[in-house]
Amino acid sequence: MALKYDHKAIEKKWQKKWADENAFAASDSSDKQKLYILDMFPYPSGAGLHVGHVEGYTATDIYSRFKRMQGYNVLHPMGWDAFGLPAENYAIKTGVPPVKTTDEAIKTFTRQINSLGLSYDWSREIGTHTPEYYKWTQWFFLFLYNKGLAEKRRAKVNWCPKDQTVLANEQVVNGCCERCGTEVVQKDLEQWFFKITKYADALVDDLDQVDWPESTKIAQRNWIGRSEGAEIKFDISNSSESITVFTTRADTIFGATYLVLAPEHPLLQKLKNHIENWESEVLPYMEVVKNKTDIERQEEGKEKTGVELKGIKAINPANQEEIPVFVADYVLGNYGTGAIMAVPAHDRRDREFADVFGLPIRKVVEPGNPRIMETAKLKSGSTEDIFVGENILINSGDFTGLQSAEAKKKITEAVGGKMVKTYRLRDWLISRQRYWGAPIPVVYDPEGKPHAVPEEHLPWLLPTDVEFKPTGTSPLGQSKELLERTEKIFGIGWKPEIDTMDTFVCSSWYYFRFADPRNSKEFASKEAMQKWLPVDLYVGGAEHTVLHLLYSRFITKVLQQEGYITFGEPFKKLRHQGIILAEDGNKMSKSKGNVINPDDVVATYGADTLRVYEMFMGPLEAMKPWNTQNILGARRFLEHVWDLQEKVTDGIAGAMDMVHRKTVEKVSSDLEHLKFNTAISALMIFVGEAKRKEINRAQYEDLLRLLSPLAPHITSEIAERMGYSLDAWPQPNTSDLPVFNTPIAIQVNGKLRATIELPPAATQEEALAAARKDPAVARWLALGKEEKAVYVAGRIISFAVSTDPV
Repeated sequence: MALKYDHKAIEKKWQKKWADENAFAASDSSDKQKLYILDMFPYPSGAGLHVGHVEGYTATDIYSRFKRMQGYNVLHPMGWDAFGLPAENYAIKTGVPPVKTTDEAIKTFTRQINSLGLSYDWSREIGTHTPEYYKWTQWFFLFLYNKGLAEKRRAKVNWCPKDQTVLANEQVVNGCCERCGTEVVQKDLEQWFFKITKYADALVDDLDQVDWPESTKIAQRNWIGRSEGAEIKFDISNSSESITVFTTRADTIFGATYLVLAPEHPLLQKLKNHIENWESEVLPYMEVVKNKTDIERQEEGKEKTGVELKGIKAINPANQEEIPVFVADYVLGNYGTGAIMAVPAHDRRDREFADVFGLPIRKVVEPGNPRIMETAKLKSGSTEDIFVGENILINSGDFTGLQSAEAKKKITEAVGGKMVKTYRLRDWLISRQRYWGAPIPVVYDPEGKPHAVPEEHLPWLLPTDVEFKPTGTSPLGQSKELLERTEKIFGIGWKPEIDTMDTFVCSSWYYFRFADPRNSKEFASKEAMQKWLPVDLYVGGAEHTVLHLLYSRFITKVLQQEGYITFGEPFKKLRHQGIILAEDGNKMSKSKGNVINPDDVVATYGADTLRVYEMFMGPLEAMKPWNTQNILGARRFLEHVWDLQEKVTDGIAGAMDMVHRKTVEKVSSDLEHLKFNTAISALMIFVGEAKRKEINRAQYEDLLRLLSPLAPHITSEIAERMGYSLDAWPQPNTSDLPVFNTPIAIQVNGKLRATIELPPAATQEEALAAARKDPAVARWLALGKEEKAVYVAGRIISFAVSTDPV
């Protein structure tokens, strides 16, 4: 009789064996096909690993083990995003220097990761806080600086009063600090920027090259905010000055009943002597707006505010009509030209503003599709639908009767305008007034001019002779050692830059370092990057949809342009894991006392049980509540697999033949497509059948192989006892198995509209043709012009149409 399944002894045994043998090291010299599978590396907090980490890390581990068994040379590394506010704030709270708290947290994370049997190549471990790593973060700064892509300039920036540092626009959520929730204020400061805006077009266009969730692509496109439109000049009555507006809807110019300038528009200062209410209304309004963030000013649902510039009128170049000019905070100075023509009949924000100030509303486009409407508040408090789409022009002089697309070009030409592109994306603000980060490698001569620290002096070390608590300026300014170091190398009167870099600079290039982590001469050799990059599968939280992914793509594109690499996108395939909720359905948090510690689950039920349970909870990308009762089901399943040792015979295939072959095919397909929950379901069905019927050695060996990526400890132990090999993946024999169609979701402009079933071998042409025939899809496609259609095999069909259905 087989011994009882003792998960503690088994898991301890195999974890030691794998560590002693360095079993999961990727080979730089292997001729096998490479596969680079990467997690978004964690910041090592004092709280340790949580079950949300376990979900994503288990998913990539299963896929890594699966692909190794299929004969791939898999690179699956782990490291630590160790600089930044979380670690520093924890150090401030405890009074212990962040280098010590970070190193202790890394030890805890490493122990917990190893207790789960995760198959990382630990020989490539990196930590962004080590001089060996941040030397190359500083090299990237110098690289961009020397290419004219890093500069220091005075700008209005987001300031967090609690964290005492500036924040990039991407780190402000609803007007508050992403980290601590404190309301952000505006400051004018000299700061360092990376010129990511120079790559805006490539950052939009190249999203078509990658296999990413459509929602993530849409979020990136929206953040970059590329708009193609026209710049049109409106003369000012009785003045030599004019106002140039940017508009994506030149076809609506006959409906423009007022203009709006952003409060920071330079023309306001030029016109102030002609603005009758400058001192009484305009200047006070501009002072109030100065303290608002761009996010606050663009917030939906807030009542529009502004002031008319009394004594100033603009002339609409399309009909020569004089119209009023306002200053209002819903227009941003850093978008377009900082001025807009307002068409309240066909723009919701303009309509809301016009309602507040009682301005004329003139319809100039005929509603062609009642679905393409938006609701605007009226002065009475009621609401009214306004048409925001494109169709046939009305009330537009000689252009009446034209379609919008044709009218845009003809009107722009007629009024002397020009077609241009504009972007919402701003340059990346990287300066931080905090201690725990990579020092910016810049020094200033006695005249205050900046100079790059020569590469021979890298790493430009983070000083240790400072108090690391924030004071509103960087703690590095207190360091005697840093000042003495600077004067010793560069001369008396020279001063060091005292800001540190945003931690997102560290994480914007780390995936390159894993390819060549011990290289002391360059961040990674071209040969190593050519072998391993780009990343084949990247898994992490959707919270990095904009920040980290955008910055990493920027760095990659600069390196490609300069000839370091041959590819322009760092992550070929991206998947997000969903959030695991507490048993009460709420988000896990210490304050609520509902956090699940994976250490406790591993101790009670075993690492394999935790792995199987988390993967069986639901689709990887779904939000899922924890259920302790269901863990027992996963444990019992593994116990049934263990007990099958007693049932194995030397007989022929027999009654289990068909279910065996179906299971091999199903699990192989599901793991390839990261459908772990349905793969486990198929294995459970197999085990249930095997308990009722007879199972032979070959079938049991295949069961262990199929299960081994999900539950590596128990399967390794049984295989050793039975004399089996788990090295190779079973080959599906599907010669006479029925072919089942796969359900495929269909999106139009990012919204799910229908689901159809397709055979696994369907081509893109066949898939798109079938989707277009679906009545629900056809109805949505008919609402606009089809711009793009993409089929991600076995997963999703996505259409983009020129007019966004609501």
